[in-house]
Amino acid sequence: MDIATIYSRALAGIASPQVTIEVHLSRGLPGLSIVGMPETAVKESKDRVRSALLNNRFEYPQRRITVNLAPADLPKEGGRYDLPIALGILAASGQVSTAQLAHYEFIGELSLTGEVRPVHGSLPMARAVYQAGRSLILPDANADEAALIEGLGVLPAAHLLEVCRHLNGDEPLQPRTGTLCSQASAGPDLIDIHAQFQAKRALEIAAAGRHNLLMIGPPGTGKTMLAERLPGLLPPVDEEEALETAAIQSISSQGFQAWSWRQRPFRAPHHTASAVALVGGGSPPRPGEISLAHHGVLFLDELPEFDRRVLEVLREPLESGRIRISRAAHQAEFPAEFQLIAAMNPCPCGYLGDSSGRCRCTADQIRRYRARISGPLLDRIDMHVEVPNMTGAILRREGHRGGEDSQAVQARVRRARARQQRRAGKPNHKLSNREVELWCPLNADHTRLLEEVIARFNLSARALHRIIKLARTIADLADSEELRTEHLTEAITYRRLERLDSLLA
Repeated sequence: MDIATIYSRALAGIASPQVTIEVHLSRGLPGLSIVGMPETAVKESKDRVRSALLNNRFEYPQRRITVNLAPADLPKEGGRYDLPIALGILAASGQVSTAQLAHYEFIGELSLTGEVRPVHGSLPMARAVYQAGRSLILPDANADEAALIEGLGVLPAAHLLEVCRHLNGDEPLQPRTGTLCSQASAGPDLIDIHAQFQAKRALEIAAAGRHNLLMIGPPGTGKTMLAERLPGLLPPVDEEEALETAAIQSISSQGFQAWSWRQRPFRAPHHTASAVALVGGGSPPRPGEISLAHHGVLFLDELPEFDRRVLEVLREPLESGRIRISRAAHQAEFPAEFQLIAAMNPCPCGYLGDSSGRCRCTADQIRRYRARISGPLLDRIDMHVEVPNMTGAILRREGHRGGEDSQAVQARVRRARARQQRRAGKPNHKLSNREVELWCPLNADHTRLLEEVIARFNLSARALHRIIKLARTIADLADSEELRTEHLTEAITYRRLERLDSLLA
């Protein structure tokens, strides 16, 4: 037989389109050519494949070898095609049986001695192989990751010879089943934070409705500690969310991390991060911090210290939950359903309002400092809360009692989320304008109150809707189907930055 067909997978964002690898042996000068838009790493596979075959005593055909990677207009990158190309050459030259090739897909990079090395993106590939109804032969190091797809036949191999023996029926590969623990480990606990009752209340509301939160306070008041405890208040991830999160990790440069399975991501990039690091990019495009925080928390500490152009790229994904990256040769779309938690100082020196009188910032300096965060971005942050310095009196009054632990707060959050799921099938943060009118009806008293707030603080229509959705979450935490005035009043108190700006004005 002079031609063989092998199935593999490419990566396009978190999708994994099928690649059909056709190998043809023909007359002519000996050589190997790869066609079908291969990038440098794919072109170099001919040398790795040749050495792997010769070092394992296979016959390397002294004929013209043409390898076609179809579809031809899909870019191919990485070393994942080494194994299927080697098997295609062996099958076309009659050294490996072709009887079972149609039932499998293959991925894996080859060493010069024939060892099968791991590749990035095996989880998205495994999901696509399962949907295609085939089994997957892949490197042993990627097997646990691929085995997360329930029902998929995962056959790990450590060496090219193992795959050949399996295809020839001499020594079948042993299937791998899921072995990762399904329980997320406990993170930092809310009980460790003393006092800061309003900030902890705001954190609970943010978790219950998946609202974005901005904390404003001087250094050392616990803003970072509060943010780190938010994932422990969120409901556990379901199977689909866990797989989506793991798939994004799988295609990133860091790769899939087994210890984080079924844990909500918590990403905290430094304020020197670029726009590409935040939203993703490169060639081929890779996910950025907002996608790595999918179904989790993105924490931006020292928010005004970020470059303004970097912060502005957050505006669209905060609304849509997705980011589309377009380059000259590549386009990719990544999910970005993250919850934004940000922290900032009240002024450039950080000590505005401190009883010691350390702050010497003028009103103009404070306005310029806060102007680093644009109004459209602030509109997309539902809650602005103050995290004040704790005095000795507060510490003495509370002593060693830290209040409720994360488990108790999470129980209320889960009940509120369940109520939202029954009502609209989504968290309150994602309610559309029409759904706000349907599920958050306002009476005459509510309308008058909101009109006064709009006139005083010059709020936009988006900010108004976010106040109403926030009040709906507060009502859900109180097990109330009716939206009351006290719920709206509390929601208004969480627009701290507009109130501070009006005082400066």
